[in-house]
Amino acid sequence: MGEPVTQYVHWRGEDDPHRLDAAAVTFLDEALTATGVSRTRDYALSWSLETGPHWITRSIHVSVAAVGWNRSLRLVRDGAGNGAAWDAETTQYGDTDLPEPGFAEDVDLVDALDCDLALCPFTNTMPIRRLGLLDSPPSSSGNSQEHLLTMAWIDVPSLQVIASHQRYAAVPPLPTGEQRVRYTSYLREFESCLTVDNNGVVIDYPQIARRVG
Repeated sequence: MGEPVTQYVHWRGEDDPHRLDAAAVTFLDEALTATGVSRTRDYALSWSLETGPHWITRSIHVSVAAVGWNRSLRLVRDGAGNGAAWDAETTQYGDTDLPEPGFAEDVDLVDALDCDLALCPFTNTMPIRRLGLLDSPPSSSGNSQEHLLTMAWIDVPSLQVIASHQRYAAVPPLPTGEQRVRYTSYLREFESCLTVDNNGVVIDYPQIARRVG
């Protein structure tokens, strides 16, 4: 077993230049723990995340606060492999027109191995690592296998949990050697090509955030 490696990263929003994100990530052999913060003009958010083996999410805890209200979500995945159950614990104080935190009505997460925190550049890392998209990127003329996944997607700032179908595939690296992953979210009807470092952590997430510092 290798020694744990901790990486500190910062991003600035591209859709909202006032949004600043930071994360501290500790990588183990096939798992990680991470904490992060996000600050905007409208709210402040903090999160902590833990995975089990194969980068499968065990739990994520998210708290968000704004003028006049605050709320939190603890999302836990019970077990390993397909069919495991997800549980959610929530708190909320104050008045806001946002949807209730926790599971959306009729949400189906039976196939979800990962969580995805909206607007957070980090939570793409787990599927990128588990699918091995950094191990053998395609050549400049090659194509990579596409992987269709279901995510426990956490809306921000409401903290409502929704099933999100997403597609991941490696694409040829940049001339500078930086690796890239094509990412599609069918929930948001959004597709982007993410530039990532050797740990699978986002450097550039077009339209969302870019690494700084």
